Amino acid sequence: MEKIVSRSNDKIKYASRLGSDSAFRREENRFLLEGARLCSDAVQSGIRPVRTFLTQAALKKYESYALAVTVASGEIYEIEEDIAKKLSDTDSPQGIFCVCEKKQSGGGLDCSGRYIALENVQDPSNIGAICRTVEALGLSGLIVSGGCDIYNPKALRAAMGSSLRLDITETDNLPAFLREAGEKGMTTLAAVPRADAADIRKTAINVGAICCIGNEGNGLTEETADACALRVTIPMKGRAESLNASAAAAVLAWELVR
Repeated sequence: MEKIVSRSNDKIKYASRLGSDSAFRREENRFLLEGARLCSDAVQSGIRPVRTFLTQAALKKYESYALAVTVASGEIYEIEEDIAKKLSDTDSPQGIFCVCEKKQSGGGLDCSGRYIALENVQDPSNIGAICRTVEALGLSGLIVSGGCDIYNPKALRAAMGSSLRLDITETDNLPAFLREAGEKGMTTLAAVPRADAADIRKTAINVGAICCIGNEGNGLTEETADACALRVTIPMKGRAESLNASAAAAVLAWELVR
């Protein structure tokens, strides 16, 4: 195993940039994954790391996880603790990092499936929590348009591996995507906090469906809402005007599969 001792090593700088720069992740079609269990989980999900970095302490403390990762990895490098801190997005890094290729989408929508679509959702914790909900409730996948990159380190941690297993489709034009889905017979729903929208609990969904959730502060854009066949809402009591994006996603996802 080759050892890297300099924080200015080109491979370290490359990995660090993958962790911090979403545009670079898109350009390279790669991402940086951190953490013993998360890296091991990625391998179990069929993701083969291009390159793995780990400390001696991590090799000892997380032996079984480290073994699974190193066996699958293309290149393996031992790093010092100060380099781990450079790569890490946390205060107390576990000392295991993988450079991975982004997973390819499953190859198109299942028109009989049920999906959550996110438009300009910014909070990585929300993205991660929604990924976990979509997987846990057995939806067909997630559609993402704008907002936080699903490969943001905080989003990856919050997803706890779900984003590495889900079928995730990214689109730069959600309204056009929704119109095309509608033409294929899918029901498209815009979730909006409006009294005149249909109650999601009373909305019959008998075919494939996509339910759209918007930005935490501004909701869905009018263009996206107009591209949907129905506007639906989650009825709320008290003085609450809206739900957190991940909480709303959990309710809406449940209604899609109920």
